[in-house]
Amino acid sequence: MKTTKFLFLLFLFFQFSCKSQNKKVNGLSFVASRDKIDSTHINPVIKAQGNYVALMPYSFIRDIETPKIEFNTNREWFGETENGLLQYAKEFQKVGIKIMVKPHLWLRRGGFTGHLKPDSEENWLLLETSYKDYILTYAKAAEELNAEMLCIGTELEQFVIARPNFWKKLIREIRTVYKGKLTYAANWDEFKRITFWDKLDFIGIDAYFPLSDKKSPTIDDLELGWKPHKNEIIKIQKQFNKPILFTEFGYRSIDFTGKKPWEASRVEGNVNLEAQVNGLKAIHNQFWKEEWFAGGFIWKWFHRHDRVGGKENNRFTPQNKPAEETIRWLYKQ
Repeated sequence: MKTTKFLFLLFLFFQFSCKSQNKKVNGLSFVASRDKIDSTHINPVIKAQGNYVALMPYSFIRDIETPKIEFNTNREWFGETENGLLQYAKEFQKVGIKIMVKPHLWLRRGGFTGHLKPDSEENWLLLETSYKDYILTYAKAAEELNAEMLCIGTELEQFVIARPNFWKKLIREIRTVYKGKLTYAANWDEFKRITFWDKLDFIGIDAYFPLSDKKSPTIDDLELGWKPHKNEIIKIQKQFNKPILFTEFGYRSIDFTGKKPWEASRVEGNVNLEAQVNGLKAIHNQFWKEEWFAGGFIWKWFHRHDRVGGKENNRFTPQNKPAEETIRWLYKQ
């Protein structure tokens, strides 16, 4: 009798253990602000069933002609600095929420970071030197925090394509100061051309794939739109034998949300709350049950939950919209 009970308990332990190990990243991209955070800012994340947050310290290039990266300055918001990262992370860790440190680069005079391509060897070296200082600073901070993941860059296509040796060497240097898992956040149309996936732990994709030209696409419309993209993702996953992580995913609550999901600059447009919900359900249906899929981070979540989103808002945040309840339900699965 005792033996039978012991074996049963052992079975339950392994079942629970396997479930825990296979749990997906149900993440939220937590936007940096001027403020420190506390439990009032974290409770909505818990309520949304988030088990990870991406924390995003920023760097800036003031003049594209002289691509020197500035970071951790007193001109940045608190949450964008190293001290802000540490404070945010420690508050989340108090309640068991895990951390991905995900540095972002901003071009002060506009432009897309994926097009960043210096015009001389001198400027390439300036960019590389300052970027290395930036990333190693946050790699050390991630190690100090015991953060589970570090994203080594976000949507830097021309930089990573043109300077592959720099990136491979940088990854080796990061590994000497940070012992957690590494990824890179490739744009949806960039991930197939990255050459260093074998050096990282996850294939990271900012998953703003075009899915449907319809004004208000159904879940079926959007899942059909995923088919060719999913096939390409599977091909890269098999080539490198690494799990796929959606370092960003999300949809605006707007008409035609599946047409160009990456489009953030356009403010105008009719609010379409159902289209946002359908987008989230479709992506979850297509990926969250796949063994090779690690999970993802919704774009984006603001600290002052009571002041953002709402049913008149057509932006990415799901907060205070039907999409928030959808996330809560999907992340509980």
